[in-house]
Formats: sequence, C-alpha cells, structure tokens
Amino acid sequence: MTSFTRDRFTWMGYLMLAYYAYLQASLGPLMPFLRKEMKLNYTVAGLHFSAFALGMVLAGLTGDWVAERVGRRWLFWAGGAGMGFSAILFILGIVPAMTILMAFGMGLIGTYLLVMIQSTLADHHREQRATALTEANVIASMGSGLAPLLVGGFQQTHLGWRAGLLAAVIVWVMLAAVYYPQPIANKPMSREKTTAPTRLPGLFWNYWLVIFFGVSIEWSIVFWGAEFLEKNTGLERAAAVTVMSAYFLAVVISRAAGSRLTRSFPIGLLLLGAILTTAVGFFLFWLAPLTALAIVGLFVAGLGVANLFPLTLSAASGIVEPHQSDTASGRVSLGAGLAILIAPQVLGTFADYTNIKTAYGLVAVILFFALMVTLRANRQAR
Repeated sequence: MTSFTRDRFTWMGYLMLAYYAYLQASLGPLMPFLRKEMKLNYTVAGLHFSAFALGMVLAGLTGDWVAERVGRRWLFWAGGAGMGFSAILFILGIVPAMTILMAFGMGLIGTYLLVMIQSTLADHHREQRATALTEANVIASMGSGLAPLLVGGFQQTHLGWRAGLLAAVIVWVMLAAVYYPQPIANKPMSREKTTAPTRLPGLFWNYWLVIFFGVSIEWSIVFWGAEFLEKNTGLERAAAVTVMSAYFLAVVISRAAGSRLTRSFPIGLLLLGAILTTAVGFFLFWLAPLTALAIVGLFVAGLGVANLFPLTLSAASGIVEPHQSDTASGRVSLGAGLAILIAPQVLGTFADYTNIKTAYGLVAVILFFALMVTLRANRQAR
C-alpha cells in the first residue's frame, strides 16, 4: 500500500471539520448556562438540539441535489460562512425562539459543509479514505474537546459563554483567508452513465443504521453529560461542564489510535470492539456510586464511542460507486441528524417526567440495538 499523504486539500478538510464539530459540540456545554438564564426545562432545552438535528436531516436529504446545481466549492464555503453567521445570531438571541431558530440554521447550513468535507475527502484519497476519514474525525474531536473547555472557561470570566461561539467564527474567518484559493473538484462522473447504479446498496443501509444508533449514543452523552454529572455527582455546574473535556480527550486519543488500527485490522472487527468498549464505559458512568468512578466511566465511554462514526462512515463509503459519494455522504448526515433529532430530545423529555439518571437508561437500550445491527452488517459484509 502506498504511503498516506496529507496535502493542502487534506488539511483544509480536517480543519474545517474541526470548526464544524466545535460549534456542534458547543450546544451541550452551553446548555446549563442557557437553561439558567432563560429558565428552560429539559424539554425546551432539548429543542435546541432537535433544531440543529432537523437542519442536519434536511441538509442530508438535499446536500447532493444542491451540490449538483451550485457546485461543491460554492456549497463548501457557503456552508461554513452560514454556520458562523447563525452562531453570531445565536449569541444575540434573548428568547428561546431565537436561539432555537439559530440552532436550526447552524445545523442546516453547517451540514452542507459537513457533506462536502466527507465526500471530497473520500474522493480525494480513494483507497485510503478510511485513514483520511478517521484522521479527519481525530481533528474534529479536538475541536469538539475544546468546546467545553472554552465555553466553561469563558463563563468564568466577564466575557461569558457566548465568547466561546464567537471564537469559532473568528477561527473560520482565518481559515477562509488561508484556504479559499484551494480548488475543490466536483464529484467523479460514472464511466457508464446509463447503466450505473443509482440506488445505494443494501449493505450501505445496514451501516446507516449503525451510524444512527452510534450517533444517538454519542450525542446523548455530549448533550446531557454535564447535566448528568451536576445532578448525580455533586459537581458544580461550571465544573461539570469542564469535566466533560475528559470525554472529548478520550475521543481524541481513541480516534488517533483508530486511524492507525484501520491500516492493520478489518473495519468490522474494530467497530465491534468500539461498541463493546462503549458499553463498559457507559454502564460505569451511569451506575457508579462515586464521582471519580463516574468520570473514569465517562472517559472509557469516550474511548469506545469515538470510532463508532468514523469507522462506520468508512465502511459505508467503501461500498458505494465513486459517482454516489455526495449521495452517500448526504445520507450519512441524514442518519446522524435523525439520531441527534430524536435521541437527546426523547432523553430530555423522559428526564422531565422522571430524572436524568433514569432517562439515561435509554442509552443502554440503544447500545443493545447497535450491537445487534453491527453483527448483522459484519456478517453481510463478509
């Protein structure tokens, strides 16, 4: 196998994905502060996550269609700019209706950027796309990991948590100044346009289900993890938000290791190991009687959940035709968006009727289904 090369285009994709991931992950850490300011219950707070996810769903359904008409380059840069503009309006929001609408804007416009990053990196690196996509998610997890640190850190200064969102917008402007001249090729055309398959294969949809369950687990922890720590471990709100960085640190470490392991082990085996590691960590986090053990469980859960999305994305991308790359990337984003739309909102509403610890039992159920579907997809892949 030829050596993997990270050129200018690769780094542009990596860094733009980190920008997207940071703003996406920021909703979780800032939510305890927004809930206090606006006196929101779990259900209304969860509508912010659902709005972001609804935007992801719509972008996942239409991303390939829009790219066909306006071109990948335009959609790439408009997606990043629109996400930043929505973040600024979110900062200025003083009522829930405004902040929920802007969360939707970040999810919709920003996910067009996500769709373009995934498909162009896969096309650019072809046979080595598993390495590229896994490494991209390593960098993205670094962006996600900065979210609780900066949001929680700024909250403890006179700038407040809103400065954490503004910092991301400033970084995007700097990245655009550096990378805007970089060419972005449109998707490859089918060699046999009249006979090329237009439908995504059945195995793709099995992996799509794994993506749906994996993202449901991941973002149930991301969105409500700080709330769970505050209510069940005795940590102060700001401390609980900051402790969530342990989860994101685990994600960075695990994805860095995963990018190496994809060169030596089958993706199906690595995916199964990731689910089992997630299960061990989650049950420790959920049921541990001591704060320290809960934090250890959070870290282990992060080690496992880190590679659920990139490994499954790599597996799904590897079974589609080159001309289907935008469509496949869009449908992956659709699955991720549906997961974020449904799982955190259902968990939050259930917490309103019971409590946050009982509501987290839903994650245990999702873990079981993720394991079953992964075993089925692996058998079909063989």
